[in-house]
Amino acid sequence: MNFDFDLIVRSFPLLLMGAGVTVQITALSVSFGLLIGMFVGMARLSLLWPVKTLAALYVDFIRGTPLLVQIFLIYFALPLVVGQRIDPFIAAITACSVNSGAYVAEIFRAGIQSIDKGQMEAGRSLGMTWAQTMRYIILPQAFKRIIPPLGNEFIAMLKDSSLVSVIGFEELTRRGQLIIARTYGSFEIWLTVAFIYLVMTFTISRFVDYLERRYKTDDKH
Repeated sequence: MNFDFDLIVRSFPLLLMGAGVTVQITALSVSFGLLIGMFVGMARLSLLWPVKTLAALYVDFIRGTPLLVQIFLIYFALPLVVGQRIDPFIAAITACSVNSGAYVAEIFRAGIQSIDKGQMEAGRSLGMTWAQTMRYIILPQAFKRIIPPLGNEFIAMLKDSSLVSVIGFEELTRRGQLIIARTYGSFEIWLTVAFIYLVMTFTISRFVDYLERRYKTDDKH
């Protein structure tokens, strides 16, 4: 088998454009997932039974079903209910955000529970409300502890975003499929796609390591 290096050179710009879309999907999905996860994570710690139960059901359903099925539900099944076609980009972001939110919720819940209960009592004794204590005392400490798992979630979502290719959305994996369909260069293109994913995940890993070291250094001062 002859290795076609020229095919990689010609295809690289198109694959990089796909990688840019992958990063965009991942960044938006994790950003929305952070918001969803923070509120759901705190809801799971609520003393109100209905709120706690609904949050638990959401987390269990999302974590118990594949992301691919969730994409299909939003892109193919939901339009049958609402009577309107959903744009592939909106469907991709929605599915990935909802999926990420469930995992981030558990990360936040574990982070909050890792903080000593005396911190909440101290805040309340100073006249702060529960929300103020959570915002100014608990969450800042919890956030430092959950940086590594949040980084892992970002990397996992970066790789899982390849699943949106099934609805025709042209991110990195889909771009690779289209190039292969035209050139039949499966080995060269998939090798290049894998390399681009590796570079992106490696970069995120190093950035997460930097944040972890920085916050640990700040805690010592």
